[in-house]
Amino acid sequence: MKLKHDINPVLLQFINFIILVYSFVTYIPWYILSGSRQAIAKAKQVKARPVNNKPGGAYRSVNSLHCLASVLYPGCDTLDKVFKYAKTKFKDKKLLGTREILKEEDEIQPSGKVFKKVILGKYTWLSYEDVYIKAVNFGKGLAVLGQQPKTNIAIFCETRAEWMIAAQACFMCNYQLVTLYATLGGPAIVHGLNETEVTTIITSKELMQTKLKEIVSQVPLLRHIITVDGKPTTWSEFPKGVIVHTMASVQAMGAKADTGNKQQARPVPSDIAVIMYTSGSTGVPKGVMISHSNIIAGITGMAERIPNLGEKDIYIGYLPLAHVLELSAELVCLSHGCRIGYSSPQTLADQSSKIKKGSKGDVTTLKPTLMAAVPEIMDRIYKNVMNKVNEMTSFQRNLFILAYNYKMEQISKGYSTPLCDSLIFRKVRMLLGGKIRILLCGGAPLSAATQRFMNICFCCPVGQGYGLTESAGAGTITEVWDYTTGRVGAPLVCCEIKLMNWEEGGYYNTDKPYPRGEILIGGQNVTVGYYKNEARTKKDFTVDENGQRWLHTGDIGEFHQDGCLKIIDRKKDLVKLQAGEYVSLGKVEAALKNLPLVDNICAYASSFHSYVIGFVVPNQKELAELARKKGFKGTWEEICNSPEMEKEVLKVLAEAAMAANLEKFEIPVKIRLSPDPWTPETGLVTDAFKLKRKELTAYYQMDIDRMYGKNVK
Repeated sequence: MKLKHDINPVLLQFINFIILVYSFVTYIPWYILSGSRQAIAKAKQVKARPVNNKPGGAYRSVNSLHCLASVLYPGCDTLDKVFKYAKTKFKDKKLLGTREILKEEDEIQPSGKVFKKVILGKYTWLSYEDVYIKAVNFGKGLAVLGQQPKTNIAIFCETRAEWMIAAQACFMCNYQLVTLYATLGGPAIVHGLNETEVTTIITSKELMQTKLKEIVSQVPLLRHIITVDGKPTTWSEFPKGVIVHTMASVQAMGAKADTGNKQQARPVPSDIAVIMYTSGSTGVPKGVMISHSNIIAGITGMAERIPNLGEKDIYIGYLPLAHVLELSAELVCLSHGCRIGYSSPQTLADQSSKIKKGSKGDVTTLKPTLMAAVPEIMDRIYKNVMNKVNEMTSFQRNLFILAYNYKMEQISKGYSTPLCDSLIFRKVRMLLGGKIRILLCGGAPLSAATQRFMNICFCCPVGQGYGLTESAGAGTITEVWDYTTGRVGAPLVCCEIKLMNWEEGGYYNTDKPYPRGEILIGGQNVTVGYYKNEARTKKDFTVDENGQRWLHTGDIGEFHQDGCLKIIDRKKDLVKLQAGEYVSLGKVEAALKNLPLVDNICAYASSFHSYVIGFVVPNQKELAELARKKGFKGTWEEICNSPEMEKEVLKVLAEAAMAANLEKFEIPVKIRLSPDPWTPETGLVTDAFKLKRKELTAYYQMDIDRMYGKNVK
């Protein structure tokens, strides 16, 4: 994973000698003063053990071998109690921050397209007390509108402070919060709203005018729409019987409401807090029922893996709050006195698409200390920085590469590099505000190259997490002093994990040197099941003889000697070729997706054929340069549709595949270059940017037929 340089060998030997002398001189003071001795020792420790010596026995964290953790604070066994505890403890501290919009303008591109650009001001903050009062009033206002405890209410809204306020109101009043991604397609939204029989939906003006108005006539039970950011200019298209409110007006109703001696129905731990609709990679979205105790157990486990979490921390929230990763991360922060500043993928950095050139993105203004990301976003950052490195002068590029390779060696030994961090990587670190102390990645596997790059250039631990909506987001997280790559860490203190044999794929929990098999997660974080889908619930969830609930994840893992888990395959990603070889599509994609030429890739294989094919979203700049070198001229669409360019890209893919030690039968033989990117809006990837294989297969069916030699009309 080292970067290649072009330094004169004699000069390189001299530089290496200087580095050796520097390392020798600084080692002793570093060893005495840095406190890293303990970190090195901890990194080598066993992190989880099996609870018995039987094959397939469950592994637990060494910190919870005898009893799994389930409660964050004594007596706080529901989410409303957790927030009340935090409000009392951190009353006047800042909690939720939103940037003010100073100016909006349209920017016309050379192509004629119009892009919205914004200039943003400072963050304005609501304290813990402010948020608590707003949530209480909103909950009471919903009761005035007729919302009853243990009934469903939907939120279909972008990530913002009002989302969290609405959620806390629902937790307090025992309303079951139905979450839907803002990027879901119309049929999926209709399915979720009708299946849960909601009468009230909380949304934004933009989503109301762009998505809801097209489908609201298909939701017959809907009676109230609450917009979080003021009333839209028009709502005449809505059917009779549907009333539009603002969040402020509902809060005003609640503030005036006379509750008298009426006893409020508080939730109990087993009550459903959230019905979370996954933007799953197959079929219609499923509603996962998550109880108060499930979420609290999950965030208890997550919080234990973040050292010194507290009032000094600032978290930047920009991933969808309808995703379990973001909701869990924010609830962890809220319960520990942290600040949460809101952002969006379009305003995150100075270079983001909606930030006017010359003005500041959200990370630059907020300077967060904690951040969660999905691999797609980390891969983009990796490629953007490496593109800038390649554009440097020869001297600058070689200096960066020397520092990068030197730091990689030091990290592998458990050492830090303060001089490199301050002189070489400071500018890169400033891309995320300059203060990040922990980056947490979840939602999908993160490549080893990207993980190591983020470690080096952003000068902080990059924790990989593994969890599912069905496990309340909790499963494993790597410890901050574990600088290995490609693993997802040991089980959290709230759960245990075991591996079940999968004979068809050839994975057994008796395998040597590492036990392998399908990952099963057990613990109080394992959710209730799927809403109105008993058959699927019985398929994915089981209960053992001790009453322990287990989730069958469909992922294949292996446990290493120190108790850390590595994801090595997925049942759905494994395809048996015509000749009998098994191909892991995820493995093929992981080997190729970090190429500068590739923005995204989906491998495909059929059991009726003997070779793998693929769909590739190429990097526009890299492919245009390759076309220029090969003398091919044309528009972007013509370049992507060119059989000649497909062959050239295949050569690059084949070289990378061989370098990654893929078997010959795993290397794609034919590809389709896609001129259009895959985004959640296109419906080809989820909100966490996981591939939707079923949708991609349908979208590229004609190309699949062509690449497998079928007659295409």
